[in-house]
Amino acid sequence: MTFYTGVDQLPPFEDYSMKDRTYRYFTGKPLYAFGHGLSYTKFAYRDLKVTPRLKAGGNLGVDVTVQNVGGRDGDAVPQLYLGFPDAPGMPVRSLRGFARLHLPAGASQTVHFDLGPRDLSSVTAEGDRVVSPGTYKISIGEGQPGTGAPVTHGAFTVEGNTTLPE
Repeated sequence: MTFYTGVDQLPPFEDYSMKDRTYRYFTGKPLYAFGHGLSYTKFAYRDLKVTPRLKAGGNLGVDVTVQNVGGRDGDAVPQLYLGFPDAPGMPVRSLRGFARLHLPAGASQTVHFDLGPRDLSSVTAEGDRVVSPGTYKISIGEGQPGTGAPVTHGAFTVEGNTTLPE
């Protein structure tokens, strides 16, 4: 759940667009972002590996190394956020995967995510679910990118486009 700093961050009640509603379309800085406070220790994220080019409709594998850099054992909840190419109606970001792993203090582990065509898709203003061409951003870490949560970033390019069944 995202906690806004105040009602001034919310759009007018009469505005039915998605802009600034939910973490997917919110462009401000929340008080507590989605995923905040899921652990009692600190983790670092590094060595993000993603295929740089992908044909629309293909699958994408993503790897990241998570290290417990805190002083106590704890559970990490790495969250994978996908940022879409700039197009009308596209969300700012969307949670597309997460994992939970227990790491003793100082230990590290590689986490793998598989993203299929549906994970890489978005819904157009016309209601079609598509994988659009362009550059996508990936962020993996303790929370949303741009909120101060420790994350690592990467990008990949989708070539071509495809429409998915509903």
